[in-house]
Amino acid sequence: MLPDYFNIYTSLSEQQIMIMESTKAWVAEHVRPHIENSFNSEEPLQLKNELSELGAFGPIFPEKYGGLGIDFLSYGLMMKELEKGDSSVRVVSSIQTSLVMYAIYSYGDEEQKKKYLPKLASGEILGSFAMSEPNNGSDIANLNTKFNLEDDFLILNGSKLWIGNAENADISIVWARNSDGNVQGIIVEKNDITNFDSKTIKNKWSFRSSFTGQLFFNDSKIPASQILSSTSSIKDAYKCLNIGRFAVAWGALGIAEECYEIALQYSIDRKQFGEPIAGKQLIQKKLVDMITEISKAQLLCIKISELMISGKISYQQISMVKRNNVNIAQKIAKEARQILGGMGITNDTSIMRHMINLETLVTYQGTNEVHLLITGRHITGIDAF
Repeated sequence: MLPDYFNIYTSLSEQQIMIMESTKAWVAEHVRPHIENSFNSEEPLQLKNELSELGAFGPIFPEKYGGLGIDFLSYGLMMKELEKGDSSVRVVSSIQTSLVMYAIYSYGDEEQKKKYLPKLASGEILGSFAMSEPNNGSDIANLNTKFNLEDDFLILNGSKLWIGNAENADISIVWARNSDGNVQGIIVEKNDITNFDSKTIKNKWSFRSSFTGQLFFNDSKIPASQILSSTSSIKDAYKCLNIGRFAVAWGALGIAEECYEIALQYSIDRKQFGEPIAGKQLIQKKLVDMITEISKAQLLCIKISELMISGKISYQQISMVKRNNVNIAQKIAKEARQILGGMGITNDTSIMRHMINLETLVTYQGTNEVHLLITGRHITGIDAF
C-alpha cells in the first residue's frame, strides 16, 4: 500500500504515474530477485544495459542528446523507486545523469555534447564524477589535483577517492585546478590517457552492490580538447552536486516509504495474544509518526521539483531537503526494524540493508552537518563553517 496520506501521487499526471509504476515494475524484475546475493557477496549488480532500457540514464535531457525530455518531478519519482530497490542501483543512474551528463550538458561545447551524451544515455559508456580527494573529501575549495597545459595536451597530477563507478567507468569528469588556480572539469577517457591507474575499494559495509574506488594521475597526458571550457570555478562543480543532492532527497524518501510499508503490513499481520500488534498504542504511535514525516518529505520533494522545473530553485533549498529526508529515513528505518522485532534484522526484508545504505547517504554529497550549516548561513547571514 503506497503511503500517500495527502493524495499526492494520485494527483500526478498520467505520464508521471506511468514513469513511477514502470520503474517500480523494473525494480521488481531486475533488482529484488538479485539484490540480497549481490549485497552479501559484495558483487555489484551489472545493470547498465537494463538501466538504459528503462530510460534511467539522462532522462531529463533533450531527445537530440539521447534523453527523454522528462521533467524533474518525473525524474525524482524514478529515483525514489530505484532507491527502494537499493541505493547502489539509484546511485549508478544518478551519477550518470545528475553528475556526468549534467556537467557535459551544462559546460561542454556542442562537439562534446554530441560525442558523449548519446553514448551515456544509451549505456554504451558509463561515467564517474571525480571530485572527492583523499585529504579534502568534497572540500573542493582546497583541491589538490592540478594540471598544466603543454601544447595541445594537459598534464594531470593528483588522486581522487570514494568515486562511484570509478574502476568500471569509461569516462570520468575530473575536477582539477589549472595553472591560474581556477577549478575546471576535464572529460577523461579511460582508454585515451597515460600514467593512469584505478583501484576498487573492497570490504564496504554500505553501497555494497555498486563500484566505489580511487583514481590516480601521475603526469597523465590528456588532449587539451577534453577540458570543459565553460568551467572556471568551484561553483560549476557545486551546480552538478545540486542535481545529485536532488536525486538523493527523492531516493531517501523512497527508503522511508518502503520501510513504513513493510512495518505497517507486518504490524497488521503479526498477532500477539490473539490480536494484531497494530492495535497496540505504542505501535500506532510509531506508525503515525512515520507517515507524518513521510508526508512532509513528500511535500518537500514535490516543491523542490516544481522549483527545479521553474528554474527558481536555490542550492540552500536542496540542501535542506536532502538533509531532512535522509534524517527522517534513518529514523523510520530504525523504528520499522523495531516493529519487526527479530525479523527486522534478517534479510527477509530490506530494512537492515536500507539502514546500512543510509549511513552512506548521511555523508554522501555533503554531510548532514554541512547541509545544516548551509541552511544556517542562509537564514542568519553568518558563516559558521
